[in-house]
Amino acid sequence: MNFTALDLAIFSGYCLLILSMGYLVSREKKGHIKNSNDYFLASKALPWWAVGASLIASNISAEQFIGMSGSGFALGLAISTYEWMAAATLIIVAIFFLPVYLKEGISTMPQFLLRRYDSRVRTVMAVFWLLVYVFVNLTSVLYLGALSLETILGVPLVYGIAGLAVFAMLYSIYGGLKAVAWTDVVQVFFLVLGGLATTYLALSIVGSGDVIAGFTSLLREAPSHFQMIINEGEMMIPDGAGGQRDAYLDLPGISVLIGGMWVINLNYWGFNQYITQRALAAKSLNEAQKGMVFAGFLKLLMPLIVVIPGIAAFVIVNQGLDTSFISSMTDPESGIIKSDRAYPTLLQLLPSGLKGLAFAALTAAIVSSLASMANSTSTIFTLDIYKSFVDEKASENKQVRVGRITAIVAFFIAAIVAPALSELDQAFQYIQEYTGFVSPGVFAIFIFGFFWKKATSNAALTAAALTIPLSTAFKFLTPGIPFIDRMGLVFLIISVLIIGISLYEGKGKDHPKGIEITKDLFVTSTKFKIGAILISGIIAALYIVFW
Repeated sequence: MNFTALDLAIFSGYCLLILSMGYLVSREKKGHIKNSNDYFLASKALPWWAVGASLIASNISAEQFIGMSGSGFALGLAISTYEWMAAATLIIVAIFFLPVYLKEGISTMPQFLLRRYDSRVRTVMAVFWLLVYVFVNLTSVLYLGALSLETILGVPLVYGIAGLAVFAMLYSIYGGLKAVAWTDVVQVFFLVLGGLATTYLALSIVGSGDVIAGFTSLLREAPSHFQMIINEGEMMIPDGAGGQRDAYLDLPGISVLIGGMWVINLNYWGFNQYITQRALAAKSLNEAQKGMVFAGFLKLLMPLIVVIPGIAAFVIVNQGLDTSFISSMTDPESGIIKSDRAYPTLLQLLPSGLKGLAFAALTAAIVSSLASMANSTSTIFTLDIYKSFVDEKASENKQVRVGRITAIVAFFIAAIVAPALSELDQAFQYIQEYTGFVSPGVFAIFIFGFFWKKATSNAALTAAALTIPLSTAFKFLTPGIPFIDRMGLVFLIISVLIIGISLYEGKGKDHPKGIEITKDLFVTSTKFKIGAILISGIIAALYIVFW
């Protein structure tokens, strides 16, 4: 990919803007020393539009731009169910979960578990989250980002991983969440604008210069890629090793809508530190809820930015007219067409100026997510591990310093592990499956902790201890069951255990730490209600059209 002077100017301007803004918003007023509330919760001063933008910037990363486009290439529009169901999930979280978090006055998810259960549950889950953030989330985003640099600019994978890690650290580690959240507003602007430019190009290529004709061509040339519900045996997709496997294993039909997908989404948007941390940093509950509705509307738009280009790449490859495009999609070592090369290959075809903008969008998605994950990793380690077990009386200044060191260490570990992901065909599915080893237990612990006063600490600890072993056993003993269904089954088993242990241990009595839930806790504003209704209606219409 040849960058012109205009491309370099646009991309360099983006980098300079982010670094400068990160530094400026990180500065404190004269005489004020940055404390843990400033560093980990942005002084609890974020307005709704910053909350919404930061939620999307934290969520949309290389796993969407590269990974979801790759899944769009392999699976089609059906992969959009992650985005559209996420929009619905944001409404649920805003109504039912956020008020409880703010009522309890918590800063981290493990802190909620301490309030509701005990220190054992808090510590076990804190360790789980740290492992997932470092070895799955940070690692996969670094790998996918570096893969795009390798495909687009020819930058060796290892150098790309190191460069992205350093860039994310430069603007985020000093300022903490305040730097991350406010720069996310700019990141989302580049992300959406640059992403739409790539979609426009992809449709123009397929439609010979006509975007509408291009979309019509996609519908005609790849009808199987425009159905939201995939039945067993209906579609075969690449397995990453030159063979094929049933797409049903990734998106198992109707159970996507009524089964394990809810475990994924509610766990991710409701109990995930680097997502909920943005809402907890809002000025008020009303601002946090409006921010989540704003994020919901942006999620509805995401498939246009990250899935449609993947489907367009599929049509281009199937037509076989552009040999250079097919060559770029092919892994040089294995000689196999790799789904995750779809988006980087499309970027190479952009005209001067748009290349720089689209590359800035991709970089924005990558580094904003890296910064968010690292900040949340440091938040959990500092407040739930270091302050609890190493130095209970750590000063505010020391907590900030430990948080910064933790983020650096997390980046270092992830950068070492990231190259090992090069064997995957769809990294997005890897992320969903392996975070799903923890998700059923986390979801069960929280949902019973929120809404069932009888749930005991030992029951929650049992759920935490069994979620990975049960998920692993299902994966290897029942390989024919889709991982989304496995997550649903593991959640049901763990739920039965929580109910049984709690009733036996508590003899039917409420747990002393049970949360008092009242109707007035879930009151929302008129603007929120209107937004929620609009989002629900749009989702219903999309599923009706593309069922």
